[in-house]
Amino acid sequence: MKAFVAGATGATGQRIVRELVQRQIPVRALVRDLATAKTLLPPEVTLIQGGLVNTAALVEAIGDSDVLLCATGARPSLTEPMGPMMVDYWGVANLTDAAKQAHIQHFVLVSSLCVSRFFHPLNLFWLVLAWKLYGENYLRQSGLTYTIVRPGGLLNDNPPGQVVMAPADTLFQGRIPRSQVAEVCVEALSCPAARQKVVEIVSRSEAPALGWTELFSQV
Repeated sequence: MKAFVAGATGATGQRIVRELVQRQIPVRALVRDLATAKTLLPPEVTLIQGGLVNTAALVEAIGDSDVLLCATGARPSLTEPMGPMMVDYWGVANLTDAAKQAHIQHFVLVSSLCVSRFFHPLNLFWLVLAWKLYGENYLRQSGLTYTIVRPGGLLNDNPPGQVVMAPADTLFQGRIPRSQVAEVCVEALSCPAARQKVVEIVSRSEAPALGWTELFSQV
């Protein structure tokens, strides 16, 4: 297995890259700034400078990777009205088209809880959740093997808790450490029960500890 990671220098993307490296999976990371990426990512990662605008360039960046993980996302901003559309929809769409051309075997997309709730406060930031849902739908209709991961509120630290996994549009609150999101994304690559699914995830201290196959199978 060889992995391509988009959004690799983001807070969640960094953790996905580290999780892959810990499992000795070769990684090609798409980054905007090489100098910054060298300070944030493990030295064994192959860094590819680029963006999500040009599909042909993305195909070249993907190279011989056979799985793809996307942790890109527009930052909430009142001054960049086009950001969510360009990143969370068009960017994901371009990456999906490139993945098809590059014969990617499994595409894992990090999205968000509540994307189906149009009247959510986060949509005040230029419909960021709505555009994420458009991106999800583009991937789902692509014919690619996919797993869409919708985490709750993201935590940088790791409070004790077990992953809770549920089907689409059933979890509407909760939080989860980014490290657990990364683990879910990487586990999805090798778990047949994760294919063609949208999974919503949060972390709860009182939840039972379940194996990954059991978690994905119950969705």
